[in-house]
Amino acid sequence: MVTQRSIGIVLLSLLVLPLALILACDKVPLLAPTGSVITLLPVTNTVSLNSEVQIIATVIENGVASGGTGTTSTQSGGGTAVQNGTLVTFTTTIGRIEPSEARTHNGQVTVKLITGDASGTATITAYSGGASATKELKIGTAAVTTVSVTTTPQSLGAAGGSAQVTATVTDAGGNPLRGVPVTFATDAGAISPSTGTTDAGGVATATLTTNTTAKVTATAGTVTSTAATVSVSARGLASFTANPSAANAGVPVTFTVTPTTGVNLSNVIVNYGDGRSDSLGAISGAATISHVYNAAGTYTATATSFGASGESGTLSTTVIVGALPITLTPSSSTPTVSTPVTFTVGGLGNALVDHYNWTYSDGTTRTTTAPQDAHTFTSRGVKTVRVDVFGVGGGLVGTATTSIDVQ
Repeated sequence: MVTQRSIGIVLLSLLVLPLALILACDKVPLLAPTGSVITLLPVTNTVSLNSEVQIIATVIENGVASGGTGTTSTQSGGGTAVQNGTLVTFTTTIGRIEPSEARTHNGQVTVKLITGDASGTATITAYSGGASATKELKIGTAAVTTVSVTTTPQSLGAAGGSAQVTATVTDAGGNPLRGVPVTFATDAGAISPSTGTTDAGGVATATLTTNTTAKVTATAGTVTSTAATVSVSARGLASFTANPSAANAGVPVTFTVTPTTGVNLSNVIVNYGDGRSDSLGAISGAATISHVYNAAGTYTATATSFGASGESGTLSTTVIVGALPITLTPSSSTPTVSTPVTFTVGGLGNALVDHYNWTYSDGTTRTTTAPQDAHTFTSRGVKTVRVDVFGVGGGLVGTATTSIDVQ
């Protein structure tokens, strides 16, 4: 028998069931449909320690990924934005993502990667439904590309003293990296602290204390700076210079050693940095000496002074030597058989030359002290000639070749 009460229960059930279904559906997250493409776009590809970087993820339905490799995309084309409210989940191998889940608006969500004290390469992953994408970001020391070092001041008095050392750490784009540990080292004196941490400008500082010329290096991650030098005026030497400081091989370089006023030195030894040296003996005023470098390169020359009590100090200077730009010119580029051709060496400038070695493609070789040589070819065809120029010190300072067509 159907009662009024049973009818009411049935009606109530009909009302509650749809509501329950709606609530249940609301608890099921909306995910990207099959064929969707996720693209991760970080503001930068490097991140400092203890900082954060914004990451934008776009989710395109029926999109086509382009510009990426594997699961990593840098942009997506075609298709349309997924439905608003589509849930995207994020993970990272270093640091943390906030929020770890976000819902799209116009096919896009924005989250942040927050780093801590750990350096390395973080792999960021975003996924929704069957779609996913990854992106790698270098963090801390892993992002270091350049470490530059400067000192203030760059020179100290004869008694030595202290200089501030500044190391600037940047990534591949020249952006400063904050929170990166920097290790300082020196070949003379002491540096404190031996390890510092870069500030917001990517700068770490230390103090060098020395009573002799010292070189300082700074290391961040796997990158070590080019050494910065703090010079200390040598007791007994006022200056040591090279003129010119940039020359070609074979060209004389004049070095000038100037002692401190009123100081009599028993000897000064000049080391040219190429394995050769000279002794100037006792000097009381400026003294000069010439030297010829026989090979291209960068040389550090030093002057070491000696007084009554022994070595009193060393000064250094740098000389950059380039290859001698010699040329070889024939008197005729199309001579006839059995006609002498004169070959002339050019580009010698002020180079001091000891001799010239000539090599001809017909097997003939000769040595001359003059920059010219005549040769007769007895057969037709293209002939080559080479000359090797040797400086006064015996080193090869330049080579040139030329070709002629014998008719």
